[in-house]
Amino acid sequence: MIKKVILKKGRDESLKRFHPWVFSGAVQRIEGEPYEGEVVEVVDFAGEFLAYGHYQVGSISVRVLAFDQEYEPVDGEFGLDFWVEKIYLAYKMRRTLGIDNSQTNCYRLVHGEGDNLPGLIIDYYDGVAVVQAHSAGMYLSEAKICEALKHCYGGALKAVYDKSEGTAPFKAGLELGDKYLWKREDFKEEESPVLENGKSFLVNWEKGQKTGFFLDQRDNRRMVGEQSRGKKVLNLFCYTGGFSIYALAAGARKVVSVDSSKVAMAMVDRNVAYNGFEPQRHESVCEDAIDYLKKIPEGEFDLIIVDPPAFAKHRGSLNNALRAYKRLNACAIEKVARGGIIFTYSCSQVVDKQAFALAVFSAAASVGRSVKILRRLTQPADHPVNIYHPEGEYLKGLMLYVE
Repeated sequence: MIKKVILKKGRDESLKRFHPWVFSGAVQRIEGEPYEGEVVEVVDFAGEFLAYGHYQVGSISVRVLAFDQEYEPVDGEFGLDFWVEKIYLAYKMRRTLGIDNSQTNCYRLVHGEGDNLPGLIIDYYDGVAVVQAHSAGMYLSEAKICEALKHCYGGALKAVYDKSEGTAPFKAGLELGDKYLWKREDFKEEESPVLENGKSFLVNWEKGQKTGFFLDQRDNRRMVGEQSRGKKVLNLFCYTGGFSIYALAAGARKVVSVDSSKVAMAMVDRNVAYNGFEPQRHESVCEDAIDYLKKIPEGEFDLIIVDPPAFAKHRGSLNNALRAYKRLNACAIEKVARGGIIFTYSCSQVVDKQAFALAVFSAAASVGRSVKILRRLTQPADHPVNIYHPEGEYLKGLMLYVE
């Protein structure tokens, strides 16, 4: 019999507005003893059905998978037909948008709450699906998710790789370890060239950060390319050089890529060589990006990309993060050439658009230069934001013109 999570009286409003999380403070009691990751039924104080979702220990008690009873769980799990439909709906949206095409064969297939699958990320790299489970429930469902991917892609699917060791909850008692869930007999690669807007990138899903590549900056990389022709470009926190490749392809006079990771910088050099760019047009600097920015002369670069890792992982570090964003952007505004452009970003979910814009405003004011916002930037369409879960809009950025 399915175990139930009963909510306190009056604490069901967020679920009735289709928010996909049940917080522990809203729970009156639990019938049965669900294991972490088990599918439970959420009911209101009167016992009326509200949702099905994965149970977990922590501040979020349930991550909602369904607000209807079309599919009923058996023995604490949804059957394969549930996962086939959910994965196919995500795939259909990407096909409808034309994201998978002759110029782009890498994209996010499943974006957690944005695709009504909280706790699940799937990135697709030209036939290789890289799965990241951020909850015990999704980790325990990976076998069915793998089968659903095979149903969806058919013969186009080459492999399914689980990269959940660093994302699944380690306290849940799961046997974690990155591994292939399935691969074709002829599949032997641990990295592969992929296309994004006609640009080639080498992606290593086994050893790279996240799933191997930061797919959420695809549209922003294109915009950087549009502004790079004939300019000297500085790409800070460059990782494997996505922005750098776009700038070089667009005809930048010189691009300098900076990152503190030797592994990342080696991949930058490989990506530059793989795309056939003249080596004299690109310089790799393995150094702390902030230290490098501080020591360069003012006016040396016409365009600067500031794309740091998340400065705030939780609300307790928010104020420190905002101060860090202010210092970093103040330095970039000070250093960029007159009439220069800065693309600056925050991927910290707890830093909202208003707070980030205020940090950049404070940075500009402290430097005293005239600064204009040309565009407000965000994540691409394959990273959708569930309208009932605005917290999913984690990537925010500004395109600045500095006089």
